[in-house]
Amino acid sequence: MKPNVAAWLSSPNFAALEIIARAGYVSVIFDAEHGTFDLNDLNRAIPFAKSLGLRVLVKAQAPERAAIQQPLDFGADGIIIPHIMDVEHAREVCGYAKLPPLGDRSLAGGRTMEYGGFDGSWTTSQNSATLCLPMIEHPEALDDVAAILALDLVDGIFIGPGDLFARRGGGGFQVLEFEEKTLRELGRAALAAEKLWMMPAWSEKEQQIAIEEGADTIGVIQEYTAIRLSVEAAHTAFTDLTDRTRNEAHASDRNKDTK
Repeated sequence: MKPNVAAWLSSPNFAALEIIARAGYVSVIFDAEHGTFDLNDLNRAIPFAKSLGLRVLVKAQAPERAAIQQPLDFGADGIIIPHIMDVEHAREVCGYAKLPPLGDRSLAGGRTMEYGGFDGSWTTSQNSATLCLPMIEHPEALDDVAAILALDLVDGIFIGPGDLFARRGGGGFQVLEFEEKTLRELGRAALAAEKLWMMPAWSEKEQQIAIEEGADTIGVIQEYTAIRLSVEAAHTAFTDLTDRTRNEAHASDRNKDTK
């Protein structure tokens, strides 16, 4: 299975969304926890991204009812829920992502209902069409991952490697033997439960692990990192060209002086 490639946005950058879609990305992740998205931004950016053919996943601002429900009401294809502490916490907050009788998401007339009413078939289709992805980024959630994956409310897991391994005492994140083993075990646990798993993978090593272990979606580039890399590359290329041009001019002048 070929994984879906995703870009990670921290701001409602509409030009970036067009570039991402043009480049062939399948999914986009809006980071409402650490980024600058407010409700108006999400209400505009979600349908715009979907109109470009992108699958939209939103990392909620917090593991709270409104922060989970509102992106789904705006039409997000899935909600990534940060700071899940353990299976009981997951059982409570993941319920906000699924409509009754499966969960406890509150009904909202609007875009997802096509500004009309609803019946039981809409509720079922909405629950099936939208993904609930609790994050595994706390050691307690890691310990409870099998039980979390067993919840009917949960469609898969989203791994947060940086926070997960920092909280285990490392203070940072490098893909060493323990980290690789843990990532692979998490991916295999999800697949064994017949659920999806996803993660951001900024390095080639992380991407290789995610591909080999059957990740559904892999975040491969972050908005500000992409800007930094392109700006630095342009500066380096121009500086190199300037140096070469000057060196060639000096060499030409020296050749003239020796004649």
